Amino acid sequence: MIFIKKLILSWLVVCLMFLPAQAGFATDTPSESSDYLVKFNGAAEKGLIQAFGVEEEDILHEYELLSVKHINLTGQQAQGLERHPHVDMVEENAEVQALGQTVPWGVPHVQGTAAQEQGHTGDNVKVAILDTGVDNTHEDLADNVKGGHSVFDDSANSDPYYDANGHGTHVAGTVGAVNNDLGVIGVAYDADLYAVKVLNNDGSGTLAGIAEGIEWSIENDMDIINMSLGGSQGSSILEEFSDLAFDEGLLVVAAAGNSGNRGGNNDTVGYPAKYDSVIAVAAVDENNSRATFSSTGPAVEIAAPGVNVLSAVPGNDYAAFNGTSMASPHVAGVAAQVWQAKPELSNAELRELLNETAKGLGPAHQYGHGLVQSLDAIGN
Repeated sequence: MIFIKKLILSWLVVCLMFLPAQAGFATDTPSESSDYLVKFNGAAEKGLIQAFGVEEEDILHEYELLSVKHINLTGQQAQGLERHPHVDMVEENAEVQALGQTVPWGVPHVQGTAAQEQGHTGDNVKVAILDTGVDNTHEDLADNVKGGHSVFDDSANSDPYYDANGHGTHVAGTVGAVNNDLGVIGVAYDADLYAVKVLNNDGSGTLAGIAEGIEWSIENDMDIINMSLGGSQGSSILEEFSDLAFDEGLLVVAAAGNSGNRGGNNDTVGYPAKYDSVIAVAAVDENNSRATFSSTGPAVEIAAPGVNVLSAVPGNDYAAFNGTSMASPHVAGVAAQVWQAKPELSNAELRELLNETAKGLGPAHQYGHGLVQSLDAIGN
């Protein structure tokens, strides 16, 4: 009797903390001047302003549609005007900033931004995200998620677009979050993403489920498979499915694993990343140092950003995660950019090109060929 062991993912979540900016009076320094917006209840009479010692040059702007003036006032003048019965409100002129798109540090680190600027955005390249599903209602993913499949029959997990875990949505965002002036941007923001749910909402799955997801990817003409998952137990059948995908022309990318140690000298790469047909991706930080959790061994093929990686999570939200799970989609995204630029390449030639143009970082068993570099591969 064959028992199929579950593959369990784990990762560290980095919490983002922020404090909102607030506007208000500097009541402790009434003699210092600042800009204020003053609304009068009716036409503003110069005599009222002059009564508080406001000079003509202190009136910076007079609005036409509302009885409002932009005035330079001391704190004492502002407080006096605020108490006056003919003044509705006095507000300090606080700064505002554009609310726009954030470029996660990993995207330019792999030359993704530079490649985008030259028009290489992964357009028409199909990337299968074998994971916990992908939230296709997310503002940064809705336009790029083109289809999907779930290997589960139960109602809680049968929908490939329901990602209660968040891991798959995060991975998908790194590959191809849309360039839409919102949230974040992915490496290959025009790539076609496919949500292939092989891990349940708890983040676990089986070898059989992963094999089914690979088979679906082959049958549905995917170009790239990203598997940000793994375990210590291999399977000859899973290896054969991985080999079949590569033989059929797909590029297969997987996380090397999070079983590394500080010394980084053990062979800890998991499956399916350990198979010859799969690119095993290690994780580095912003300084190109290997993440201490990143698995090591002779199967490590290439490295990518995997520490404090900001991306999409369900509910139109964003979070930063750590893990080789975050590194793998950087490589998948770069591969999509390069394949768009060089569609004549076979998957084997593309793989070789990514390795040849990677930026060397250190020992091969820790970094493989080094940091994946998109523009260098495109220009090679």
